[in-house]
Amino acid sequence: MSGLIVSVTHRLSQDEALRRIQVTVTQTKAQYSDKINDLRESWNGYVGTFLVSAMNQQASGTVAVNPSEVTVQITLPLLAFGFQPMIESRIRDMLTRILA
Repeated sequence: MSGLIVSVTHRLSQDEALRRIQVTVTQTKAQYSDKINDLRESWNGYVGTFLVSAMNQQASGTVAVNPSEVTVQITLPLLAFGFQPMIESRIRDMLTRILA
């Protein structure tokens, strides 16, 4: 397993940032239901945990919605190690778009 951490700053209220993240997770489940075998999320206040399975691989992690930044920590399967820079870039781009 390999890990990565992505943090993106925002100027939204903490509640609005959380709402946008949660809406995006719901949309992702629907949009990629043909590619994602399982996507589970659990929220405790402003911190969420998730587990996603696709192509017989699992990734897990946390999302922390802080007052001025959102931090995503992900543990990737070993097979995804070579794609880590691309995954990190896509997560950063997505968070930047969501939190703009």
